[in-house]
Amino acid sequence: MQNWGGEPRIEEVVAGNQKSEDKEEGGMTLNLPGLCVCRLTETIKHDRRAAIEENNEKEKQQTWSDLPVELLELIISRLTLMENIRASAACKRWLSVAISVRVVNKPPWIMFFPKFGDLFEFYDPSQRKTYSLALPELLGSRVCYTKDGWLLLYKPRTQRMLFFSPYTRELIKLPRFELTHQIVAFSSGPTSPGCIVFTVKHISPTVVAISTCHPGATEWTTINYHNRLPFVSSIWNKLVFCNGLFYCLSLTGWLGVYNPQDSTWNIHPKIYKLDQINKVWVEMKTLGGLTLFASFLSSQARTDLLGMKRNSVYFSKFRFYGKRCISYSLDDCRYYPRKQCYDWGEQNPFESVWIEPPEDLSVFV
Repeated sequence: MQNWGGEPRIEEVVAGNQKSEDKEEGGMTLNLPGLCVCRLTETIKHDRRAAIEENNEKEKQQTWSDLPVELLELIISRLTLMENIRASAACKRWLSVAISVRVVNKPPWIMFFPKFGDLFEFYDPSQRKTYSLALPELLGSRVCYTKDGWLLLYKPRTQRMLFFSPYTRELIKLPRFELTHQIVAFSSGPTSPGCIVFTVKHISPTVVAISTCHPGATEWTTINYHNRLPFVSSIWNKLVFCNGLFYCLSLTGWLGVYNPQDSTWNIHPKIYKLDQINKVWVEMKTLGGLTLFASFLSSQARTDLLGMKRNSVYFSKFRFYGKRCISYSLDDCRYYPRKQCYDWGEQNPFESVWIEPPEDLSVFV
């Protein structure tokens, strides 16, 4: 029969004048030759309830380890290195995902300049290994600065300044320029559109000459700036580029800041850490977990390094026959290795520089 007040139902089936009733699970069963029909509505509802209960039970039994791989990768990729390592200890599945998205920064290497010949040594402080690479292109050149794996060279005989990549041997020339002091830096690699080369020269206690250039330019641009405070420059000045600005330290303790965007030059009386949020200088008592790599020609900072001490400064100097790199821990307030009795002046500060490591070690002999 058809129930017109709702969904189709089979209440009963009559074949001729014969009908038999048996109670089975609260329903009516009609025995016909070769056919057994049940109450479809109640059976369907019963199956649906069973399926819903089964799904609810499965959801209750699910754990964090059952998250989809894509979602796990998205979550764990946002963690710091230490948080990533902790998450990898949860289970084997999390360990596999954590390793696949883990990003471990590499510390820079020390590039040592030979006194004779063209065989240069590269020291990896994390693995304590030394590699050698012949670079005849550097003969007669002076390394002035390094950044993004590029060296900025100066040839005194030809007064030519150029970029050089020791791993790819790529060379990019700049216009001729007389560099009287070895104080020069650049903002980024020469292949990037925002690369700017910067140098400052002392004219008088209150005047400095700032020269800038970029790859592809035909000449340098030089502008004299008058200082409100005495500013003395020499080969011992430190010059770095950070967050869009060039910072230069003078012998008198003043900090000069050059903004290449608006070509402004300002002097600050003392060195402090710059609070970039409040735009104020505060005394620096800790590195906040950073690891600094310092040398006279360039300095770099890193976070999330394996095998390197945090809140420490690593210098481009060796001890123990080249097996240990000298460092100073701000946490422990001492040098490593212990009992340092060396003379800081015994090594030429221009004989080594920190440089980014290569992606492929096959470039070395």
